[in-house]
Amino acid sequence: MKLFSTRDNNHKSIYKDAIFQGLTPDGGLYFPESFPDMSDFIKNCHGMSFNSIAEHIVYELIKDETSKDSVKRIVNNAFTFKPEIMRVSEDISILELYTGPTCAFKDYGASFLASSMEEFLGDRKEKAVILAATSGDTGSAVAKAFEGKDNIEVVILYPSGKVSPLQEKQLTTIGGNITALEVKGTFDDCQKMVKEAFGNKDLKSKVNITSANSINIGRLVPQSLYYIYAYSQLKPGSDLMFTVPSGNFGNLTAGLFAKKWGLPVKQFIAATNNNKIVPEFLDSGIYNPRPSVQTPSNAMDVGAPSNFERMMTMFDSNVENFRKVIKGDFVNDEDTIKTMQRYYSERGQILDPHTAVGILATERFQQANSEAKKYNSLVLSTAHPGKFVEVVEDAIKVSPQLPAALSSLLNKEKVSTVIGNEYSELEKFLVTNY
Repeated sequence: MKLFSTRDNNHKSIYKDAIFQGLTPDGGLYFPESFPDMSDFIKNCHGMSFNSIAEHIVYELIKDETSKDSVKRIVNNAFTFKPEIMRVSEDISILELYTGPTCAFKDYGASFLASSMEEFLGDRKEKAVILAATSGDTGSAVAKAFEGKDNIEVVILYPSGKVSPLQEKQLTTIGGNITALEVKGTFDDCQKMVKEAFGNKDLKSKVNITSANSINIGRLVPQSLYYIYAYSQLKPGSDLMFTVPSGNFGNLTAGLFAKKWGLPVKQFIAATNNNKIVPEFLDSGIYNPRPSVQTPSNAMDVGAPSNFERMMTMFDSNVENFRKVIKGDFVNDEDTIKTMQRYYSERGQILDPHTAVGILATERFQQANSEAKKYNSLVLSTAHPGKFVEVVEDAIKVSPQLPAALSSLLNKEKVSTVIGNEYSELEKFLVTNY
């Protein structure tokens, strides 16, 4: 899989190396030089298992870098879980992506990246320090995926007081090779600090850091797989529409990759909360990143989405190209809560706030476009409601039942290191400890 930097297409790499680099040396993101046409395979994959689809797609992407046996090990070590599709109304189904060990969609990307790194580190004989910023789910998925991995240390930055209590427990109770840094600031501060670290050549000469955020191409490839698997589980023939609750826009970018490989998607909807930077861009053509605001759907509280840079590369920085494929919408806090309440009172369905954002955006699109009701409309349901107990209880006055993976955390003791939101504090911590 040949890659280049979004900021300088003369800087090139391959997948096997890029996953250990995170950002490109010039501060850009790795982007594929080309997208192989896998449309024939995709059209004929109906009824296949998730892992079988994953093995075929991944091997086609990196067959010049590794063997089929290697890909099979990576896939089967990563994926002991698969997505499920559930209909929630007459015209909308959700793709449940919270069936993994931390009950969030980011288990797919994190588990695959961890499995890839472990496979390829054996060849490199190196030790890696994973550096990741999280607004909630990324950190817990990364922590669980890399727990106990040989030759890998993990440092996770999260904004103090701005993740749910259960998310914080997932970040701060593993220990061992997992360290949680509690930053006195916002997620955007955490992300900025991580980016500065990757841009600091002096630090990188001292500490072998790499990323597990969706800036890492190794996170996006596996997230593309569940779009194709969803298609394989549906009856052929109907137009396909995905609504993607979005914050850092890695999940939507992964869907766009799948479309480039041949997945027949009619429409994507980019659904955000009040951090509506991308929907505004799609309306006006002006990209205006700004500090994030706090909402009930906290994992999407991102004011400067990293993967927008990849999307700009894909669409040649032309908003009209975006509009051919993506419709943007945002859902405010009040409408998020009302949607959760409506689905519980009318259907007995407990939604997490992020899925509620996606469902309402889908309903609005269907109301405005009569043909859309004929589509196979799938909303990506990105996290179990139990991860947002406080929001759910406040909205519907009922506590969601916690899966065992979450309930087992309740009595564990939080362990974190508090730092300020200045890059110098992060650099000092890394140099001192690694």
